[in-house]
Amino acid sequence: MSQLTTQVRTLMILGRHQQTTARPSLILTGPAAAGETTALLNVGRTCHLAHMRQNPAPPGSAHAATPVAYVLVPPGATAKTLITEFARYLGIPVAARMTQTQVTDAVCHTYTQTGVQLVLIDEIHRLNPRTTTGAQTADLLKDLTERLPATFVYAGVNVTDTPLFTGTRGAQLAGRATLITCGPLPRHGTREPFRDVITDIENALDLHHHKPGTLPRHAPYLHQRTAGRIGSLTRLIRQAAITAIRDGTERITKTTLDAVRLDHLAETHHRPRTR
Repeated sequence: MSQLTTQVRTLMILGRHQQTTARPSLILTGPAAAGETTALLNVGRTCHLAHMRQNPAPPGSAHAATPVAYVLVPPGATAKTLITEFARYLGIPVAARMTQTQVTDAVCHTYTQTGVQLVLIDEIHRLNPRTTTGAQTADLLKDLTERLPATFVYAGVNVTDTPLFTGTRGAQLAGRATLITCGPLPRHGTREPFRDVITDIENALDLHHHKPGTLPRHAPYLHQRTAGRIGSLTRLIRQAAITAIRDGTERITKTTLDAVRLDHLAETHHRPRTR
């Protein structure tokens, strides 16, 4: 997250005075449940709060600036369905009779007027430029990066293994985008990031009888259960907390964690085998 935030800030400054061509962008990728969306939303929140601190809304202002936009690529996305998602984020009315060009013009005008500086696009691996509709959607994104005064950050699962980087359009994207890989957190190391994440999650719990420091002590076990995937880790602890609230114990123990069934990926590949 720290690396991503630094990179995004640099790219936003770099692209601020670039008017004639597509601005440099960034792609965040990694295996499923590695925390791509979590990191994407975190950098969006950081950018939004920094902008609000530097540019507070005038007293009595009815409309605050919107520095960050978040768009989810719909399944089987076409150029029109994707641009409609852009419109929906800011509540831009889209009539059925409107053409893609009309919706795109409305989006570019509104996004510019509201001061969008950072556009976050999630589930980018759903795009396939090898198909006709996928190619048109990729062309739409390129058009938007040239028309909007904003930095684009994409997130997707194992993007380098998808057709997104293939062909002419893929080469154009690869030539403009910086790639950051979001992998599982290591259990060991000088800074012990996995244990630090567990500590932060535990500090956010509001269980009346939970003893602080319990979960960090189980870091090796939690890493074995989740393989360091932050998505699986947060789900495991949240489900255990819900169980602790429902049964009235108000604390998480290893027994509580053992009873939680995780996502199929974690259970299939990382749960210890029993004889």
